[in-house]
Amino acid sequence: MTLNPRQRRLLEAVRRQVAVSVEALAQELAVTPQTVRRDVKQMEEAGLLARYHGGVGLPSSVENIDYSQRQVLNVEAKRRIATAVAARVRPGSSLLINIGTTTEEVARALLHHTGLHVVTNNLNVASIMAGQPGCEVIVAGGVVRGRDRGIVGEATVDFIRQFKVDIGIIGISSIEPDGTLRDFDPREVKVAQAIIEQSREVWLVADQDKFGRQALVRLAHLSQIDKLFCDVEPPAGIRPMLREAQVEVIVAP
Repeated sequence: MTLNPRQRRLLEAVRRQVAVSVEALAQELAVTPQTVRRDVKQMEEAGLLARYHGGVGLPSSVENIDYSQRQVLNVEAKRRIATAVAARVRPGSSLLINIGTTTEEVARALLHHTGLHVVTNNLNVASIMAGQPGCEVIVAGGVVRGRDRGIVGEATVDFIRQFKVDIGIIGISSIEPDGTLRDFDPREVKVAQAIIEQSREVWLVADQDKFGRQALVRLAHLSQIDKLFCDVEPPAGIRPMLREAQVEVIVAP
């Protein structure tokens, strides 16, 4: 789903308070409890919120939103981010691209580039880019996850470590207020960490719903990336951290 301004305020209120009653949300947003319940129901179906006895909270930090739901969540924002990324990738670059619906949009945005060398553990990215003339696509070995066609495991990590590329383009599930980057699957995290290690520059792609979201496994820190591509300005609390680490922030127009 694409969140309207009221729903975004609702989501931010829940993230800020962790758990909150429907009545309190209605009062904060100046709407009726029926409106809050309707919004919460839609957002629960999208995996963004969870209803508990007496209130509303965040979904589990253990399990990610279903891939089919992530494909259509904030899709326009992801496409804008992808366009901004593609505008900065030079022809002839070597890339490592990991698992994620935003990185798949990046692959689509790169289809007009020439001479790219792409290493990926994402079969969707490989499928998107394989037909591009003059583009070399190398697929990592390992275990294929049926739910999203991502490739993970120790064999994948070992494969990634054979390469040293110009740019590693990674997606993420969670950016915490202290700058910690998190995801849900430890195997996926190990592959992403290898991509960071084997990339001369690391570009992180993240729409606004990643800020403040909860996930289980630590992947890295914002200070380990070189460019952050977003659809909005990062939260105020994170900006000094980004400036100190000299991370370039690109807000997709």
